[in-house]
Amino acid sequence: MPSSRLAPGPGAVTRVLILGGTGEARALAVALAGRGLDVVTSLAGATAEPLLPPGGIRRGGFGGTEGLMDYLAEADIGIIADVTHPFAAVISRHAAEAAAARAIPCLRLERPAWKSGPGDRWQEVADTAAAVAALPPGATVLLTIGRKELAAFARRGDIRVIARAIEPPRFQLPGSWKLVLARPPFTVEAEVVLMRDERVSVLVTKNAGGEATRAKLDAARTLGLPVIMVARPAKPPAETAATVEAMVERIVRLAS
Repeated sequence: MPSSRLAPGPGAVTRVLILGGTGEARALAVALAGRGLDVVTSLAGATAEPLLPPGGIRRGGFGGTEGLMDYLAEADIGIIADVTHPFAAVISRHAAEAAAARAIPCLRLERPAWKSGPGDRWQEVADTAAAVAALPPGATVLLTIGRKELAAFARRGDIRVIARAIEPPRFQLPGSWKLVLARPPFTVEAEVVLMRDERVSVLVTKNAGGEATRAKLDAARTLGLPVIMVARPAKPPAETAATVEAMVERIVRLAS
């Protein structure tokens, strides 16, 4: 069940709902709270022990667009800041729809996507299923797509997988798999060591963008390894910012 430490109360000039779960969302909450804004961060619950930001915390889903609309009214939300993962397409759609229905601003942080450069050996695919199909038989895979979609790769009994995630998945991993629990950021040097020690032959990742996890791509280039890159899903149109700093300034202006 959703829970909240923040009870809607009178006197709030503009309460900002941050749709979080990312490092940028924590940074935004810190910055806005430092500017004196009333902030509540919503966490979907995908991570059991997230690093909590300052301000109010709401856990769990909203129940679709209508549930989010109800929450916006109950909690007296004046601005939505969508700072979810680039692959969290469903909540971004709900946020855009609910904000339009309630006639309040919805701003979205969009990290610039990663782009291949000289020396990169990328194969870009549309989704996780395409990534599974693209893996060559006998591959040793470094899989860095989060824990939720790991099960899609388990049917490939002809590959060895090193799966990296912040928390363990909720299913039994195949015996040939190795689980590496780690939280970003990572360094290029450490990524090179991991890939060499595990004799990785291909990296599978999502085009999340940002610097916190980019080191794996630089390491793959250094080692001449191929990368299977899952493309971002489409999201609805929205006012966007590329950095936390730009988003802070826009929200402060809207709230003043």
